[in-house]
Amino acid sequence: MLSSYAILVLGFLLGMRHATDADHVVAVTTIVSDQPSLRRASTVGALWGAGHGITVLLVGGAMILFRVVVPPRLGLALEFTVAVMLVVLGVLNLSGRVSAPSPRARPFIVGLVHGLAGSAFVAMLILTAIPGALLGLLYLALFGVGTVAGMALITLALAVPAALTSRRFGHLQRGLRLASGVASIAFGLVLAHHGIADGLLSAHPQWTPR
Repeated sequence: MLSSYAILVLGFLLGMRHATDADHVVAVTTIVSDQPSLRRASTVGALWGAGHGITVLLVGGAMILFRVVVPPRLGLALEFTVAVMLVVLGVLNLSGRVSAPSPRARPFIVGLVHGLAGSAFVAMLILTAIPGALLGLLYLALFGVGTVAGMALITLALAVPAALTSRRFGHLQRGLRLASGVASIAFGLVLAHHGIADGLLSAHPQWTPR
């Protein structure tokens, strides 16, 4: 049995690793591609992580306190929602309207929705091995802190090329925006296809968080 301290450290480290999931990186790239400021880019990542952490804490807390089990159809529907969001983000990026919504609200809302994806439920599987509800909630809280830190670092790294080239090589920044838009749409369509293939619209859906 892991010690309490080891469980909490594990929560933080898993949160940082969770931030590197491909769909997460694609989503925030579409947002930070027009943010040449390193400070603004890291703020975007932190807001995304905060929104994601709140969702994970609420859902994970319900799993701990009320023994909630996510039905397969609901799990697939939540992942399909994330797929739709990725497609919308990509379309907004390609149209040049990604900055239309509030620059602070957008990454926070995207993080909230992303917390519903199956990959977040994979991180919650360890909850069954954690003794006590309080320790489980602390684990989820540190998982969220780790996600905030990890995504802030990722967005900071993504913004470095834009910050270095924004003045002299504006076409490179536009290329990054277009590439991230196409990638977001493609990833969203692939995720939506997986959801339908796993039986989202069938009588017997099969859902494996990934």
